[in-house]
Amino acid sequence: MTKTVRLNNHSEIEAGLAGDPKNKTIMLPIAKKSATGEEAEILKQWGVDPELGKRFVDGLSGQFQVLYFDYEGHLFQHPEPDRLTADHIACDLLQIADEMGIRSFSYYGYSWLGLIGLQLALRTDRLESLIMGGFPPYEGPYEEMRIVTEKTYRLAEMFHADHAASEPYQSPEETDWDQIEVSMDPRSAKQFLTLYRSFSGFDDRLIQGELKIPRLAFAGEEDTIVYGERFGNVTVDMAGLIKKNRTYLEMLGWNIEILQGKGMDHTKAMQPAAVLPLITPWLMRNLK
Repeated sequence: MTKTVRLNNHSEIEAGLAGDPKNKTIMLPIAKKSATGEEAEILKQWGVDPELGKRFVDGLSGQFQVLYFDYEGHLFQHPEPDRLTADHIACDLLQIADEMGIRSFSYYGYSWLGLIGLQLALRTDRLESLIMGGFPPYEGPYEEMRIVTEKTYRLAEMFHADHAASEPYQSPEETDWDQIEVSMDPRSAKQFLTLYRSFSGFDDRLIQGELKIPRLAFAGEEDTIVYGERFGNVTVDMAGLIKKNRTYLEMLGWNIEILQGKGMDHTKAMQPAAVLPLITPWLMRNLK
């Protein structure tokens, strides 16, 4: 079943339900639509499964009911440059759940959608479990990401001021990350700066006692990104922060996993082949 849901800003997003409604529900805001043709080939070169969303839905809908939609894709189509805060996103996600007739659900998000899961858990009693992929639940790199997103926004502004068309495609092997142009819509870039600015004053070390539901955090063992001068000379070390605090997080009640393997970086650790063997049995154990 699919349905068009009108969000609080009056934009519309397509959401779907798959699986037996008698089963526990998993919210998947990471369910991108399948890519085909040249777009699919480009994604493969970058290590991205062009059917990522479909594989997650198919992989989980046998044991659970899956509430799925592509929230990031929606934001690129309908940017919220000045309004994209954790409160705003939590309202959107709960609105989607309401419109789809779902009261209680587990949540899986990756990268910035992983940290949104933590924020959602602090704002509602409707979560039954939480899975954060690719973002640490403790001592998260909020300031580093604010710097990177601010630099990205400024570079996007400069690019659109100087260019009438986007730059030609580069393969991963050809890309120089210190020189890469940022051709995205500046409004799309600014909304993520707004998001990370909204975390000013938030301290994830102080809220751990509020989390009572089962929760899992994971990252790839090579999930460390070193940004050059154009992006603020910062290091975003998702894996390192989780490893550093693993013992303490487990004492707090978190389940922690570091995905092993050659090249298991931020991109590879979000692919269905890496994630489903981890989260499916975890959900089955924790949603009895």
